[in-house]
Amino acid sequence: MSDEKNIKKDKKQLIREKLIEHQSEARVVRKIVFIVSVLAILLIGAVGGGGYYYIKEALKPVDENSKKTIDVNIPIGSSTTGIGKILEDNGVIRDARIFKYYVKFKNEAGFMAGDYKMKPSMTLPEIITSLKTGKVMQDVVMKITIPEGKQLKQIAGIIAEKTQQDQEEIFKQLNDKDFITKMMAKYPDVLTEDILKENVKYPLEGYLFPATYPFYSEKPTVEEIVTVMLTKTKEVIGEFRGQMEEREMSTHELMTMASLIEEEATQKADRDKIASVFYNRMEEGMMLQTDPTVLYAHGEHKDRVFYKDLEIDDPYNTYKIMGLPPGPIANPGVMSIEAALAPAETDFFYFLATSTGDVIFTRTLADHNREVAKHITNKE
Repeated sequence: MSDEKNIKKDKKQLIREKLIEHQSEARVVRKIVFIVSVLAILLIGAVGGGGYYYIKEALKPVDENSKKTIDVNIPIGSSTTGIGKILEDNGVIRDARIFKYYVKFKNEAGFMAGDYKMKPSMTLPEIITSLKTGKVMQDVVMKITIPEGKQLKQIAGIIAEKTQQDQEEIFKQLNDKDFITKMMAKYPDVLTEDILKENVKYPLEGYLFPATYPFYSEKPTVEEIVTVMLTKTKEVIGEFRGQMEEREMSTHELMTMASLIEEEATQKADRDKIASVFYNRMEEGMMLQTDPTVLYAHGEHKDRVFYKDLEIDDPYNTYKIMGLPPGPIANPGVMSIEAALAPAETDFFYFLATSTGDVIFTRTLADHNREVAKHITNKE
């Protein structure tokens, strides 16, 4: 009996000793955790404090008492990163990276190329205002206006007329393999490998954004002109990246769909309803059957499309192929891009543009044919 008591006593003693040991270990662990935590807090404070001080200093003028004037050239098509490096190299700002993040944080954009007179005493807001408002030494020599819905050949013609260059040579350069590769490297988010896919007629078709562009020399090069246009395209497309991801839509698909909407739309047209027709047809496994793709396949403009025109065997002819054509057929504007990303919710499968610019939407082929008979005759 006494042996049992001794055994129980030994067990209790062993448990007590282990408990004391665990408590001791726990105290050591807590002490280590505490020390590490304190050291981490001190380290973060030191780094954070140093980082805060560095950023605070980088946001200040290089020399607020300087009266020195510095000539700064911002080339056409410069990115925010490029502009920051130019300003830092010229001693106008302290840190190009801080300039870049400051611009992004403030959501600033629309910087103008040209020659500027700047001072080390300028603040970042003053520098940004100067770049946006264009305190440019050079005057605008000419402007090139590219309307919506223009094709690459037409754009080449507009550039040729404004710069007194040969249209064929310009068009040839716009389709030159090395030139396109160079532009793709410069604008990888815009000009993807999709533009080089089989059956794409002209890789840059649809990507030269419609707008009015100022130039500061009488004869800017084709590369300078295209760079400005692609920069604008990049800016516009960038605003819709979120919607593109939601729809799982690539840049090429977006520009292609938007170009169809652009070519079908009239000034009175509801682009979002036109978009809905295209999407409704695709969801039902129907061909898009849009006349502008037929004209693009023929490579010529016509006021009207006849039944015989629909027979052309071409990958762009949406009366012959399912889904979207290989690429854009013209340059879409913002409204058409918006419609491609946010189509109306309708059950329309047909639409008809009348001679007055109105667009009639219908649900059935019978209704559509009835409207065609009313508004269009002799489609031989």
